[in-house]
Amino acid sequence: MTAEIGFEVRLELPYGEALTQTKEALQGEGFGVLTAIDVKATMKEKLNIEFRPYTILGACNPPLAHRALSEDAAVGLLLPCNVTVEAGDEQTSIIRIVNPQILLGVGSLEENSEIAEVAREARTRLERVAEALLAG
Repeated sequence: MTAEIGFEVRLELPYGEALTQTKEALQGEGFGVLTAIDVKATMKEKLNIEFRPYTILGACNPPLAHRALSEDAAVGLLLPCNVTVEAGDEQTSIIRIVNPQILLGVGSLEENSEIAEVAREARTRLERVAEALLAG
């Protein structure tokens, strides 16, 4: 059975509100947003292509990142945890959240029990972010 690379939440909120609430929900679980890539603006600037509102957030929980990086510096290749927010239509949005257990369970990391524990804790926190978004 193949595990999913992430999970998603669909909200009855316009894109801008969903983006704000997603950042707040992440913060509530100890994640800071290190990067925010405005894909729509980037596509327009670099390719002159129109694209729907879509942002990639690079979320990081510093204590979890520190634990993982202290165990194996190669973890840095897989950080931060990405969360995407995109417009569904004018009144709905889709939030996708990466599954850190999949990210941190690849290659040589697969056998590391401390990395597995960090990934499990990160996933639990990100699941609570999804639950908070659904609760409004």
